[in-house]
Amino acid sequence: MKETDLYPPIKAFLEGQGYTVKAEVGAADVVGLRSDEPPVIVELKTGFSLALVHQGIARQAMTPHVYLAVPDVAGRRGWSALKANLKLARRLGLGVVTVRLSDGLITVHCDPGPFQPRLQAKPRQRLLREFARRRGDPNKGGATRDGLVTAYRQDALALARHLAAAGPCKGSVARDACKVPRATQIMRDNHYGWFVKVSVGVYELSQAGRDATAQHPVEQ
Repeated sequence: MKETDLYPPIKAFLEGQGYTVKAEVGAADVVGLRSDEPPVIVELKTGFSLALVHQGIARQAMTPHVYLAVPDVAGRRGWSALKANLKLARRLGLGVVTVRLSDGLITVHCDPGPFQPRLQAKPRQRLLREFARRRGDPNKGGATRDGLVTAYRQDALALARHLAAAGPCKGSVARDACKVPRATQIMRDNHYGWFVKVSVGVYELSQAGRDATAQHPVEQ
């Protein structure tokens, strides 16, 4: 596939909307003019890349109507990547079109224009809740997800340390001793395999729990 394969469908699409279209005008891959309107510029690439985004941003110095054109995508991974790139393009005020080379079908996924972020309450609430529950600052910024210490893990470690010191006890006792409101639920769910149910509401440490407290004897 070549970038030039994208040009005929793009040219036909713009001409169908009344534009006069020419290719490789100055630095622009495709330029469309219609009456006294600002020009439309389309940058062509065989796939999304940072270079394509840079080109689109550079063309915004000439006109607010800049589109990025790439071949149509297929499969779940392809659509996932396209959605991520659409978010980036919208934030930068760039339009995005895809070209289905088998029949020249053009799909306009977003038009150029100012971006207004839509704040979502639930993600922010989850962020602030985790921040408030986290004891200290146990992680290093930029670390991978594996091995990160979450507030949930800190609560589970606090309960494990209490059981290691006090022996089997009720969830309500561990809750009050460790100041972990969800103590019973955490031990019942046993996400890390650290707890063993002895009787109704009473739990003790498993061997995995003893190993965890040995590896993390102090608060982290």
